Order: sequence, then C-alpha cells, then structure tokens
Amino acid sequence: MMIRSERTPWRTAGFHLTALGVSLIFAVPVIWVLAASLRLPGTPPPIDLELIPDPIIWSNYVQIFELLPLGRYLLNSFAVAALAVPLTVVVASWAGFALAQLPEHVRTAFLALAIVVRMTPITALWLTRFLVLNELRLIDSYAALLAPVWLGSSPLFVLIFYWSFRRIPADVIESARLDGLGALAIWRRIALPLARPAIGAVSVLTFVQYWSDFINPLLYLKSESRYTLPIGLRLLQQMDITSWPLLMAGVMVMIAPIMILFVLAQRAFWVEVRS
Repeated sequence: MMIRSERTPWRTAGFHLTALGVSLIFAVPVIWVLAASLRLPGTPPPIDLELIPDPIIWSNYVQIFELLPLGRYLLNSFAVAALAVPLTVVVASWAGFALAQLPEHVRTAFLALAIVVRMTPITALWLTRFLVLNELRLIDSYAALLAPVWLGSSPLFVLIFYWSFRRIPADVIESARLDGLGALAIWRRIALPLARPAIGAVSVLTFVQYWSDFINPLLYLKSESRYTLPIGLRLLQQMDITSWPLLMAGVMVMIAPIMILFVLAQRAFWVEVRS
C-alpha cells in the first residue's frame, strides 16, 4: 500500500528547486550543442554558453543530409533499434521470470554468474564474437548487430526483470499453477502486466544501447548502405573536423530520438507510484 507523506510548502519548493537544478545539469550540455549547431559553418564553438547564435543557420541541418546519406543511416538505426527492443524485452523477461522461480541456491549461482558476465569487459568478446558470426556468415548483416538480443542484450536487463518478478507473491504464482496455467501463461497473463515499469526501463535502455552503438556496426558492417547513424556521424567528422556547427547538427539528430523516447516513456516508470 502506498503511504503518502504530507509535505510543507517549504519542502515542496525545496524538492522542485533541487529537481530543477539536477535537470539543468543534464539540459545545459544539450542546449549548448543545439546553439552550436545553429552557428555559421566553419566557425569554432563558443567559448561560453551562447543560447541564441547570431545569425541562426537552420540550413546546417539540411546540409548534413546533402553531404552524406544520413536519412538512410537514420532508417537503418531505427530498424535495428525497433527489432532489438521487443526481442530484448521478451528474452530478458523470460530469463528474469525463470530466475525468480528457481530454488534459492540455484538462483544465487545464476545471479552471481550474471554479475560476473556484466563485469566482463566488452572488448574481451569482440574477437570471439567476430569469429562466430563469420562462421555463421552473418557478417555485413543486421543479424550480427542483433545477436546480443538472444541473450537479453545485457545481464542488467535480466536482473531488472528478476527484481521486478521477485516482488510478486509466491501465492499468486502457485494459485495460477493450481488453476492449470503453464509457465508461459503465468508470465504473459500475470507477471508481465505487473512489470510495466521494468518493461519501460528496459525498453528505453535497449533503444539507447542499439541506437548509439558504434563499435558493433564498425566491426560487422562492410556495405555503406547498411551503415547506422553513429557511423554516419563519424564520417561527418572525418569529412571536415573543424566544421563544428555541422558536426553539432549531426549530434542533435543523433540524440533527439532518445530525448523524445524518454519523454514519452517516463510515465511508465511511475505506474506503481501513481497507483
């Protein structure tokens, strides 16, 4: 049961001022990038915080799409992320639900394994993964970029679902079993609807992971037509490393979908609080 504490006006004002201050820490760099993207091409970035450049050059955003096929790279990134998010949610929630139902000593061993895997440097996997994908003839395909989804994309996502499913009373799961429901039916009809905040968090984190992934496309993709947006941003930098306004325009194109997704999905994080 949710217990709401009464707040005095001073505490409420202090809470909102603190929240505003924390928000500014994250918002100021974005504002700086946006302002820098609207400066004259070829000009250096401003030394101090310049909110409104003079003049404002909106054509920078048109020019970066003329210099490179960023529209194609943008669609490629959307396609990879759109496939990765639902597959990751399904696989990671299956693994998390299975973990929550295991006996305690077995569950502890798997949790320790998940933490060890999470702490393994990603660089240790590059060569092995490349050799495996090469043997499977998946190099230069999106299947190579999506290979991690079949393991839940990250042990962290499995742990998030495990922590969420573990809060479901054992009596509820046992009652469902007595009613004749199988493991998949219990996961779909009982566990998953109660894990909406976890689904929202994992969906956003998965989108960010695949959307901003630079290393895997660099390792596994060879055809220029299959490049994703992070590779396009790197190409834009290599074309003219001193053209900061164009590069900042590319950065804004890169981070805008993430900010929009977070604004749309943030309500899912607070379902339990509102209820």
